[in-house]
Amino acid sequence: MKLTVKEEFFEEPEEDYIVENVSEERELFEHFKFIVDKGQSLVRIDKYLTNCMPNISRNRIQDAADSGNILVNGIPIKSSYRVKPFDIISIVLDYPPNDFDIVPQDIPIDIVYEDDDIMLVNKQPGLVVHPGFGNYDGTLLNAIAWHLKDHPEFDPNDSRVGLVHRIDKDTSGLLLIAKTETAKSYLGRQFFEKTTQRRYQALVWGNVKDDEGTIVGALARDPQDRMQFKVFPEGENPFAKFAVTHYKVLERFGYVTLLECRLETGRTHQIRVHMKYIGHPLFNDERYGGHLILRGNNTAFYKAFVKNCFFTCPRQALHAKTLGFVHPRTNEFMYFDSELPTDMYQLIEHWREYKFKCTEK
Repeated sequence: MKLTVKEEFFEEPEEDYIVENVSEERELFEHFKFIVDKGQSLVRIDKYLTNCMPNISRNRIQDAADSGNILVNGIPIKSSYRVKPFDIISIVLDYPPNDFDIVPQDIPIDIVYEDDDIMLVNKQPGLVVHPGFGNYDGTLLNAIAWHLKDHPEFDPNDSRVGLVHRIDKDTSGLLLIAKTETAKSYLGRQFFEKTTQRRYQALVWGNVKDDEGTIVGALARDPQDRMQFKVFPEGENPFAKFAVTHYKVLERFGYVTLLECRLETGRTHQIRVHMKYIGHPLFNDERYGGHLILRGNNTAFYKAFVKNCFFTCPRQALHAKTLGFVHPRTNEFMYFDSELPTDMYQLIEHWREYKFKCTEK
């Protein structure tokens, strides 16, 4: 029985759960497996699982419990059971129909590396990763389906192959694709166990005080705005997930700072939320307030300059620059570094020129 990472993510990197896919039953059932975090407070299991699987209704989860299809530490439980730290939860659900069939589409993509097992893509900003409501096609997965349409083991609608992790639509950078079930299982385990090496570059508002630092803050959806995540104090939200971001200053421009961010965990919108939490939202990150002029002077020249920067890079200034992992077949450690996309490169150049002009005065 193989363990693979479930492609039930939001747009930012992987959620912390894994899936068991039983091949002979694959057409009929979904098999999920969760390991409860050490800091989890007591909460009903139906509520806990509803938060973990936002696309699955609480009634569906309760029906599974009533049918004896939810096990905790190997024992069937009712939906009123309260989860405890380190509980191992297994749940079997009827396999739903796929609402978004991924059809091959000839969309240009930047392939950094490819062999019989894997493909590494440098995703351009603005490209949606996976079909969903409002984005039924024209996604990265449609492009991958086209590129691999003649590959004998690749089915774009089979969750046992394909994307190993995700990044946001408006985040650019490196994404890893598994061509085979074996590769997906092997690579998925590395992401789940956090043994991969990933570094991002981000331009943030403000002059970050320390040259290096670590942000620790548990993340969950903001109850006031379900499209956003926020940091919650310890014990306040039972669904908040422990998250750690390490950062290092690469260059200072006065009103903005270029950072390198290293993920110790991979939560949805982690870098974007953590940077806002410490008072330095990503430049032009509309969802988290970075699309406003948050630092600088009140002159007409400066306002025009910043608006031009927004125009140059019309999205959050975040790029998944490096990725390191162990190859699923050769066991060789592979490390890749990508160039900044044109919009973010030009944005940084604008701020360099602005800083130089201010220094000259």
